[in-house]
Amino acid sequence: MFDLIQRWLPRRWRRPPLVPDTLWNRVLTTYPFLGDLEATEQQRLRLLCAHFLNEKEFYPGNGLQLTDAMALAIAAQACLPLLHMHGPSGQPVADPLQLLDWYDDFVGIVVQPGAVVARRRVVDGAGVVHHYNEVLAGEAMDRGPIMLTWDSVAMAGEAAAGGSNLVIHEFVHKMDMRDIGLGDSPGGAPPLPAGFLDTHSRAAGQRVWRQTMQKAFEDFREAVSMSERFGVEAPWLDAYAATNPAEFFAVTCEAYFVSRHRFGEAFPTLLSLYDGFFRPGLKAR
Repeated sequence: MFDLIQRWLPRRWRRPPLVPDTLWNRVLTTYPFLGDLEATEQQRLRLLCAHFLNEKEFYPGNGLQLTDAMALAIAAQACLPLLHMHGPSGQPVADPLQLLDWYDDFVGIVVQPGAVVARRRVVDGAGVVHHYNEVLAGEAMDRGPIMLTWDSVAMAGEAAAGGSNLVIHEFVHKMDMRDIGLGDSPGGAPPLPAGFLDTHSRAAGQRVWRQTMQKAFEDFREAVSMSERFGVEAPWLDAYAATNPAEFFAVTCEAYFVSRHRFGEAFPTLLSLYDGFFRPGLKAR
């Protein structure tokens, strides 16, 4: 009953259980991109994690034994993008707990032990229905739950060198879905902060975002094509980023958070763009 009352209270009045020191220190050690955060950032992240865990419900699948340590590892990576953000409205937040509003459209997080096969159905332009199987490591559903595979989450510390992070990928998709209509697909253009990169209107900020992202996406697709057709060196990030603008946004965000220096070398125009989105008002470091 106490947990139910806590969830109905305004977030600032809730008193979720504290994150134990032992579990928190284990997370910082296991995932170096979290351990490298400044002390004040780690403190804010820990606070966000406590409330995140109080608000979300975890559902283990296929016999997975889900522990508190595993849930905390997911929470910490999910909350990492929020640390310095604006609210979904585009305005600065007075209370850092308001940043969790970015994830307020769902409660459930399904955790599978390994990759799952999803049965898909699509209708082509001629009206022909096609069925196919898709192997998934994770999935974010508009106005619905998130699915993650634990084997990918557990390897996030090692995968960071290659700019990969499943949790960040799926939760950034949620940000991208904020303003889309029911049944629409995200397009790699989430709600921007007010005054984005010193622009004077929402439309101007969106124009800067779309133009910069489109050029980077086209360049990446060309690099992937050259690698596949002519054997030139493949681009640093997973070729999956060339699928569409939404996947390009999610994949590049993974790298931005877990391998920032390498990301800046590969995508200098996106570094300043993402700083303006994820760190408005802060100087890049």
